[in-house]
Amino acid sequence: MNPLLPPSLDDLERMAQRAWAALPAEFRALAGDVIFRIEDFADEQTLADVGLGDPLELTGLYSGPDLTERSIMDPSPSAPMVMLYRQAILFEWVSHGDVPLDELVEHVLVHEIGHHFGLSDDDMDALSEQADN
Repeated sequence: MNPLLPPSLDDLERMAQRAWAALPAEFRALAGDVIFRIEDFADEQTLADVGLGDPLELTGLYSGPDLTERSIMDPSPSAPMVMLYRQAILFEWVSHGDVPLDELVEHVLVHEIGHHFGLSDDDMDALSEQADN
């Protein structure tokens, strides 16, 4: 990574892969076949689907059935996917200024995987508050 240039899509991909590899093996096994993709921004349809107008407001997104909704009766379940949006992550990183980029990427990745496990944003906020106390 060139320190004079903003991190590229490939740089964020490497950060996400390192963050994934650093998670406990049991967690990764439970998460299963989640696919990770890094894009610059969410597209207009995705933003509309989540009720946002500004692509800098969406740092990540989980798509696919969560583990509580999966069934062996599904004819062809869609692959669970975590999207990380580079420009929004970089914007949040610069705006906060006190969190290393790799930690922010890890936070967004773990948050989105939480949705894979069926946790809502409120559930994850409560867990985070408990961990901080």
